[in-house]
Amino acid sequence: MARILITSAIPYINGIKHLGNLVGSQLPADLYARYCRARGDEVMFLCATDEHGTPAELAAAKAGKPVADYCAEMHEVQAELARGFRLSFDHFGRSSSPQNHALTQYFAGRLADNGYIQEVTEKQVFSKADDRFLPDRYIEGTCPNCGYDKARGDQCENCTKQLDPTDLIDPRSAISGSTDLEVRETKHLYLRQSLLKDDLAAWIDSKTDWPVLTTSIAKKWLNDGDGLQDRGITRDLHWGIPVKKGTQDWPGMQGKVFYVWFDAPIEYIAAAAEWAEANGKTEADWRRWWRTDEGAADVRYVQFMGKDNVPFHTLSFPATIMGSRDAWKLVDYIKSFNYLNYDGGQFSTSQGRGVFMDQALAILPSDYWRWWLLSHAPESSDSEFTWENFQASVNKDLADVLGNFVSRVTKFCRSKFGEEVPAGGSLGTREQALIDELTTRVAAYQDHMAAIEVRKAAAELRAIWVAGNEYLQSAAPWSVYKTDPEQAAAIIRLSLNLIRLYAVLSAPFIPDASATMLTAMATTDDAWPDDIAQALTVLEPGHGFSVPEILFRKIADEEREDWQARFAGVRS
Repeated sequence: MARILITSAIPYINGIKHLGNLVGSQLPADLYARYCRARGDEVMFLCATDEHGTPAELAAAKAGKPVADYCAEMHEVQAELARGFRLSFDHFGRSSSPQNHALTQYFAGRLADNGYIQEVTEKQVFSKADDRFLPDRYIEGTCPNCGYDKARGDQCENCTKQLDPTDLIDPRSAISGSTDLEVRETKHLYLRQSLLKDDLAAWIDSKTDWPVLTTSIAKKWLNDGDGLQDRGITRDLHWGIPVKKGTQDWPGMQGKVFYVWFDAPIEYIAAAAEWAEANGKTEADWRRWWRTDEGAADVRYVQFMGKDNVPFHTLSFPATIMGSRDAWKLVDYIKSFNYLNYDGGQFSTSQGRGVFMDQALAILPSDYWRWWLLSHAPESSDSEFTWENFQASVNKDLADVLGNFVSRVTKFCRSKFGEEVPAGGSLGTREQALIDELTTRVAAYQDHMAAIEVRKAAAELRAIWVAGNEYLQSAAPWSVYKTDPEQAAAIIRLSLNLIRLYAVLSAPFIPDASATMLTAMATTDDAWPDDIAQALTVLEPGHGFSVPEILFRKIADEEREDWQARFAGVRS
């Protein structure tokens, strides 16, 4: 049994996330967590809401609520949507937690003690209209790299280039829209990442199994231009973690908070501490996941994120951990994703373009979305959501292949043998050929899942479903029954066991449908199959079952057209 620590990129608190956000981190992380648990591994799957920085303040101001209240409300909204999509977090935490405050201040103190923090007097944009400094997302303007006219002061959403507010062309206040801005001096703390460049380069070079997307982005940021730059880790904001050196005040830093991209990744660790407190566990219980000198040496740590988050997780957060010179666990594998686009354009939270998680669940249950998103995950390149493709995938894969198989087998058995597994007959060459094919395919499926090759795993799972359909069509128990009822019983007995097997194999992708199939087969036996022939004999003659409701319904053309019109890319 392996020990697997899994984190997915923590979503900003400022509103409900769209399907592109979901498939870029949380959903594939859940797929992997469910698979590892099914294989018997000990899993710790952590996520949280990212509650500090300008997104939270701006969203709270727009909602007319105190920022703390807004964050508490939106955390519960996002947690409920996560439950709706069946995301199986062991803990869904908050970056505003006391645990994250303490750990962030601790890391800052350790970095300072080790010479990796520098006080810098810098020039920053000040808005006369707002009477305040405007760090990162409080400023919008034109990206100097790609010309996008809605770039933010920390990063361009269009080209993903990391920016400073003073880099923007024609900057304006995101609060008031005022262009009456000037540059003033202010003092901040910088993480001296450049001193850790050699450590980071050696570490990244050692990760020969990382996806090309992850490695290429990491090396680009490490080596392009002037190389790895020191990075400011404090901001002139009111909402956030107060700047302290451990538990001590930091002279000259009163009234400042840590930059959200410093404290947010530390929340991965803090979420484990929150989990321990919420579940009556001890400090040792969570530290065994994160401290290599306290039990985490045998942990495999896997992160999931969209490509725009890769620089922070391959450079800044590892620099924080390395610079502490403590025995904290570094990530072993980073699964990064390209972008999922929406029907000819881009998903955009800031511009409200695309289908959002709450809207999706109001239309159809989570399994429909989980299957499409995972089977079209943007791994090697950007992918695109279209309503036509979604309809075709649901109707063909879920309804015609899997759902139809379950319906035909259970209804035929009920009509001819009653609602229990029939006895009689024996397996022949056709059944052995099916077992051989499934043995090969399940092995390939497992290899893809273990390697986190999401689309390949989905394709193999679908092929496993197809194999059962082709067997059923070829064996034709409805015809065999007319002359040899016992042989028809053997075919159906094998097919009922196939339903149980499909439930087990499909659970990481479509957990609700999997549970429905197991319930219909009147079993709680969800053991992962080590031997396919044995797995197809679990339900013995006389074992009861029921005919389930329709597993997946088809999407009608009229529905699809209505959804296309209703969700044409603008969210009110």
